[in-house]
Amino acid sequence: MEAIQYHKGLVYPLNRENVDTDQIIPKQFLKAIERTGFGKFLFYNWRYNDDGSLRQDFTMNDEKYNSASIILAGKNFGCGSSREHAAWALLDYGFRVVIAPSFADIFYNNALKNGILPIMLEQSIIQDWMEKAERDSFTLAVDLEAQTITDGVQVIAFDIPAYHKEKLVNGWDDIDLTLLLKDKIEAYEQSRQLV
Repeated sequence: MEAIQYHKGLVYPLNRENVDTDQIIPKQFLKAIERTGFGKFLFYNWRYNDDGSLRQDFTMNDEKYNSASIILAGKNFGCGSSREHAAWALLDYGFRVVIAPSFADIFYNNALKNGILPIMLEQSIIQDWMEKAERDSFTLAVDLEAQTITDGVQVIAFDIPAYHKEKLVNGWDDIDLTLLLKDKIEAYEQSRQLV
């Protein structure tokens, strides 16, 4: 998993509430088990017409958001069925941070396990940033180690559990955490062989 200590990026304002995992990555694209290649299917039903052409009425298709790596969203982002593919699709597309007033629990944990930083902030702050991002190119600087977001004018603090922060800052997934205990595991295995 790629570490994230500091991230400055262009913001994409997804001004919708209750964005469920089937909207993030529709079920017909869940056949692969590799974590790559899902970005092209992100928000598929919103981004594409039936003939596969880009929909002009979906803002993410506006070229001013082409290099966006931070999403602002409404409450309850990632609700619906449990699918790790939702986090894979966001990450494969290029998003590293998702900011919303609230997240579905399973999505929140899947995001953290895959190197995406989900941040919960007050609706009023998010709405102000959404309006700025809808008007013009807008960037945010996210400092995970300091647990702050800077918008060029103000610095906003955010909370994250220390356990998840340590994993993201170091780029550790669950396998990496196990490997940190390799010496103890090997010592235990050696002691069991003597019995």
